Amino acid sequence: MPLSLLACLLALLVLRGLATNEAFHDSRIAISVDKTTVPDHLLKGGPIIDARGARNERPVSYRIPDHTVVLSFDDGPSPEWTPKILEVLASRNVRADFFVTGAMTTRHPDLIRQIVAGGHELGVHTFTHADMAYQSRGRIGWELAQTQLALAGVAGIHSALFRPPYSSDATAMDDWNYPVIKYVGARGYLTAFIDRDTEDWKRPGVEEIVKRATPSKPGAGALILMHDAGGDRTQTIAALEQVIDKLQAQGYRFTTISDALGASSATVPVHGYQLWAGKGYIWATQFAVLTLPVLVGLLALVGFLNFGRFALMLVLAPIHARRSKKRDAWGPPVTGPVTVLVPAYNERECIANTLESLAACDHPIEVIVIDDGSTDGTADIVEEMALPFVRLIRKANGGKSSALNAGIAAASHEIIVMMDGDTVFEPSTVRELVQPFADPAIGAVAGNAKVGNRDSLIGAWQHIEYVLGHNLDRRMYDMLGVIPTIPGAVGAFRKEALQRVGGMSDDTLAEDTDITIAVLCDGWRIVYAEHARAWTEAPASLQQLWSQRYRWSYGSMQAMWKHRGAVTSRGPAGRFGRLGLPLVVLFGVVAPLLAPLVDLFLLYGVLFGDAPITLTSWGGFILLQAALSWYAFRLDREKPWHLISLPIQQLVYRQLMYIVLLQSAITAMTGGRLRWQKLRRTGEVAVPVEA
Repeated sequence: MPLSLLACLLALLVLRGLATNEAFHDSRIAISVDKTTVPDHLLKGGPIIDARGARNERPVSYRIPDHTVVLSFDDGPSPEWTPKILEVLASRNVRADFFVTGAMTTRHPDLIRQIVAGGHELGVHTFTHADMAYQSRGRIGWELAQTQLALAGVAGIHSALFRPPYSSDATAMDDWNYPVIKYVGARGYLTAFIDRDTEDWKRPGVEEIVKRATPSKPGAGALILMHDAGGDRTQTIAALEQVIDKLQAQGYRFTTISDALGASSATVPVHGYQLWAGKGYIWATQFAVLTLPVLVGLLALVGFLNFGRFALMLVLAPIHARRSKKRDAWGPPVTGPVTVLVPAYNERECIANTLESLAACDHPIEVIVIDDGSTDGTADIVEEMALPFVRLIRKANGGKSSALNAGIAAASHEIIVMMDGDTVFEPSTVRELVQPFADPAIGAVAGNAKVGNRDSLIGAWQHIEYVLGHNLDRRMYDMLGVIPTIPGAVGAFRKEALQRVGGMSDDTLAEDTDITIAVLCDGWRIVYAEHARAWTEAPASLQQLWSQRYRWSYGSMQAMWKHRGAVTSRGPAGRFGRLGLPLVVLFGVVAPLLAPLVDLFLLYGVLFGDAPITLTSWGGFILLQAALSWYAFRLDREKPWHLISLPIQQLVYRQLMYIVLLQSAITAMTGGRLRWQKLRRTGEVAVPVEA
């Protein structure tokens, strides 16, 4: 569903690009070449070439009869000039031919209907106004079919008249455009060149336009070319009035191409599938045109949110870093023993490494391992290790929240550290984590979770995300006093704070975000301890990564929705509800959900727009992201060589995370339920890695 939604948005951009003649636009104009393949009788014949059916092998040409003039207008319809031209024609009871482009037709359907209602004849002038001499047969067929689809949608008609863009009189046919004429003839089109080219697009002056429109031989028939779009047509309209008056005074009659040739109208009604397909296309295109300003507005919102987040990070992160250097920032050192809770479910690959890392802890601890109904012998491994500071609680499987609540009830100490069963601590982690509790206002502390298995490409991408997207965010949220999530891999709570909010809840799949918001709303302060490092095993495959982030995203949305009442609350809950919750929603949900628009516009710009400018803008964004990432790595004292993979991460990993978030949002909006998904672990994160 999310991929389909993104594909639909890209299709809307392309439809809008077609309507504005941006998509598939080709501005090349062919220069005349030899005429070795063009029959001489066509070069010396009339402006109408018939290569249909049996005549395809030997096309014939027709002239406009004497004392007959056909006025033809190219490149329209234009909302500014076409109505004025129609008004002049109606005032003099003159019918004409309008060779319209598909792009202009889709944008101005009412004008096409006005042309038809006025008794005028429509012809096809391609969809994008590309020189057909440069195009493949497939592209030519598409240009014709797409324009016919537009005509069917706006007026319910099909036209058998065709005029190539940039065409002139029959003498201009050459070895490049003659095959085009034969090809369109085989498809049932009558090709209309011209006798008189007014060159009104050059705006040479009204008198000059009238002169060029007048037949060189008195009484000779003529097919006259003018334009009703493509620029200022003030001179065209003034000259049109004079041309009609002048030639009517000379006894000329004005009519359409079909009537001049004594044939039935080239425009015929369409019915059935073609009619409704055309209507559907026009509706979709009009929707795309109307939708674009909305998409551009949302794109601007994404830019505002991202640059706003970057600015907040750059301002607040250095302040947090300076505060972290003060070892006595919270008060006297906390030296009392603490309880470490390790909820475990089928962690046989990792649990030994976790407990061994705690054995090296330089702070007094008791460890409670809560085995939540493991079926792989996790509890047996804990018992076999027989560590004196470790207590084991066996319980039936009830989920992580249930396991943590069991541990909280059994905890002997006021400060409770929580970690995952696949995480290892450095010797100083617990000590660094509990120091902020010297301040009695602090109810919880978030630690610094790091990716231990970062040597693979997927691991390196997650490493960048943890340092930039998680830790730098926590510095910012810490300074604002609204940290929304204490990572399950490394966090600490006052037992009193946990008891006051009712302990861990199983209402959501993101129990860490749920409990963090609950503690904040209860009036406790939460801070980030950057030196309290924990090493966790990140998902090693895209499938496992998808499962984990899907659960995280969905659970976080559940938690935000659960605490939505904080927006209208008073006191600490109201402060978080009116500051923290909007920031989390904007930076963590709205911006990522809308961020794929950046990539869609990037793709559109490269394929159909100004590729150099588009790629330069994208490169500037990558450089900004790289600079911010380098700064985040410097603050975390990480080696920046992993940032080599940042461009690929932006092109692959970031899009994967967007789709995960979009799918999570769809699941939430449709009321879907997401099951807990246990990731397979390898136990490769055995000892702390040097930063």
